[in-house]
Amino acid sequence: MSDSLPAAVPGFARDSVNLASGGLGAEGIFVTDEFFAPLTRMLDDKPAVFIEDKYDDNGKWMDGWESRRKRVLGHDTAIVRLATAGRIDGFDVDTSHFTGNYPPAARIEACTATGDPDETTEWTEVLETSPLGPDAHHYFASSTDGIFTHVRLHIYPDGGVARLRVFGQPHLDAATVGDAEIELSASLNGGRIVGFSDAHYGAYHRLLAPGRGENMGDGWETSRRRVPGNEWIVIALGARGVLSGAIVDTAYFKGNFPDSCSIQAADMSDFGADARDAIITASMFWPELIAPQKLKADHVHDLSAQIADIGPVTHVRLNIFPDGGVSRLKLSGRIA
Repeated sequence: MSDSLPAAVPGFARDSVNLASGGLGAEGIFVTDEFFAPLTRMLDDKPAVFIEDKYDDNGKWMDGWESRRKRVLGHDTAIVRLATAGRIDGFDVDTSHFTGNYPPAARIEACTATGDPDETTEWTEVLETSPLGPDAHHYFASSTDGIFTHVRLHIYPDGGVARLRVFGQPHLDAATVGDAEIELSASLNGGRIVGFSDAHYGAYHRLLAPGRGENMGDGWETSRRRVPGNEWIVIALGARGVLSGAIVDTAYFKGNFPDSCSIQAADMSDFGADARDAIITASMFWPELIAPQKLKADHVHDLSAQIADIGPVTHVRLNIFPDGGVSRLKLSGRIA
């Protein structure tokens, strides 16, 4: 399997949903200071970049959140409303390109609020004060129980953070959902990428994002396949369910859409949460949920009528033949 993440990335960052993803709807709602760079950049899904000669009215343009140099006692903080309520498994406090202006330490609290937090809100520490270094990803696991809606990042005393990733599992309340049909593959409902054969271009995690793609880079795209076979991607659904709806959207993929696709699926409940590699291997032999279907350029393909009755499933494998790009995959159904 090809994987675009380096081996040093911990499992929680590889296998969870980024609840602080701006592309999924996370927002910065409070900041003590953003003189050099606005809080909104810290939630960008794309990796931070450095542009050598780019300046604005306040100084060097930086891709992230950056406060001014503090000349009084205290420290800077920022509050982020998560894209959806969920359990928090860990963080990446990324100081990429911040070399002489990174914070020496950070701490993170979380809360559960209806609406946004106020002065009466109770906060729970989910990351104790931890050292940071220059120009690096800093991964921290978090084992605090609870479902949270907001996080508060403290940096000591000031400086810049390129990206904050809050990795976790969206909270899907089966009792509230009941027998309603929901998009079980959606990131906001807990759907996540387990593995893929190739993801050379684009942003593969956006395959499960809301709406349609904004451009050709907003989706999963492979390199040109030069050997026999086909490309694939394996997805864990947000909950075990019976699927009844399937959309394969090739938005903006015109000269590089797949010729065709198929979908396999299976109930992998017995494999457990830590069986990623075993699940990927087993996916080759899963039954077909949707037999091979021809695809078109820049088109929403509703394949719901092609879904076979194979019972409840927890995982799906989208196969594309032989290669190319898919903007969105939307699989809906009822929780089993």
